[in-house]
Amino acid sequence: MELGWLSVKEVLDLLDRGEVGCGELTRDLLDRIGEVDPRVRAFTNVFPREALELSRERRQGPLGGIPIAVKDNICTLGQETTCASRILKGFRPPYNATVIERLERAGYVLLGKTNLDEFAMGSSTENSGLFTTHNPWDLCRVPGGSSGGSAAAVAAGECLAALGSDTGGSIRQPASFCGVVGLKPTYGRVSRFGLVAFASSLDQIGPLTRTVEDAALLLEVISGHDPRDSTSAPYPPLKAEELLSKEVKGMVLGLPREYYGEGLDLQVGEVITKAVRTLEELGCRVEEVSLPHTPYAVATYYLVATAEASSNLARYDGVRYGLRAFEYGDLYDMYVKTRSQGFGPEVKRRIMLGTYALSAGYYDAYYLKAQKVRTLIRRDFEKVFETCDAVVTPTSPTPAFKMGERVLDPLTMYLSDIYTISVNLAGVPAVSIPCGFTQEGLPVGLQVIGKAFDEATILSLGHAYQEVTDWHRKRPPL
Repeated sequence: MELGWLSVKEVLDLLDRGEVGCGELTRDLLDRIGEVDPRVRAFTNVFPREALELSRERRQGPLGGIPIAVKDNICTLGQETTCASRILKGFRPPYNATVIERLERAGYVLLGKTNLDEFAMGSSTENSGLFTTHNPWDLCRVPGGSSGGSAAAVAAGECLAALGSDTGGSIRQPASFCGVVGLKPTYGRVSRFGLVAFASSLDQIGPLTRTVEDAALLLEVISGHDPRDSTSAPYPPLKAEELLSKEVKGMVLGLPREYYGEGLDLQVGEVITKAVRTLEELGCRVEEVSLPHTPYAVATYYLVATAEASSNLARYDGVRYGLRAFEYGDLYDMYVKTRSQGFGPEVKRRIMLGTYALSAGYYDAYYLKAQKVRTLIRRDFEKVFETCDAVVTPTSPTPAFKMGERVLDPLTMYLSDIYTISVNLAGVPAVSIPCGFTQEGLPVGLQVIGKAFDEATILSLGHAYQEVTDWHRKRPPL
């Protein structure tokens, strides 16, 4: 039995019936990693000995015995957490992130850590300081980013589910490129304690899975208030059955005209149109809406995110942990050489952009103005949600692009996230669902955006869609 292609729910049922053992399940996935990861390169680290030890007996909890991969910017006690950066090579956190603590209580098995764009800054995983991950559907194409390793691992059948982080689309865009489900919860729904910070007002941890039902199962485990995170919302953990049980018939879905115009790939547009038609057949009503400040989202994001990154990444100085330059003169020289050697070009670019935006004489002109536009973007969503239950858009304007195609053109690369960035600026939840393929056999994702703290609506819509389609069951030709 090829267990890596089953959903978490299906495997839990097999474990409950005793048809599969935990050790057999973990060995099967480790064998799969050994078979395909030399080509996919989804993992920065695999922990076979620890995973098999944990699988000797089935652990108690809602995810008892389920092997899961974790993005390598989420702290795991005593196990290397690099953020795919040379500057953190060898760093072993002295604590677990809150989401890891909750997964442990739920009985999960950690298979390994997955690759990402360095410090989660990128849209293709080509900015990793370690190596580039490949898209399982076409090894010459990118898996998306920054959670490209997590998305590729799920798509390639190397794990049953994975955790990623989403700052401007970093869960949803790779989910779209790799043909899996990717959920960005509402900002504050999942604790950020132990997530290595990129942009603190935008970052959010979420699951990448084969089905929407599995995403709900993981969200139940990792959600809930955490006093160690000052931005954590004061709400209890969610219940998976409640997240999937809303009646979709009669729901009003908004199609923002700004997302369906110039820049949208023709084939992607055709696939999305068919997916929307399926939602209409399920009883949803579709109407055109407007999110008028969408054209300003990319510029706003790259001021807010880079400003926060320049502050957050100031701590990597070679003094306390991580890389330190071998040869240097005084303390200042050590700082300069350590950061020059440790950070890659995209991270340096964003630090410089953010430092400039926060500098004296430019703060009001750039960062402050960006925060004001961010408020307008959030209000756009609030106005639409006065009449709509959810907003439906493409996840990405294109399917996965070829490796190297956009590396030398940062602006074109940044536009890969044009449909996802506004969600992070507004702090609302969104999910990407596989909804078809291009003529070249590349996956396309449908993005469903909901009101703040209304994950139930978007997950119920996604679950209903998957019950009448089978796009999520397709396998890449590895």
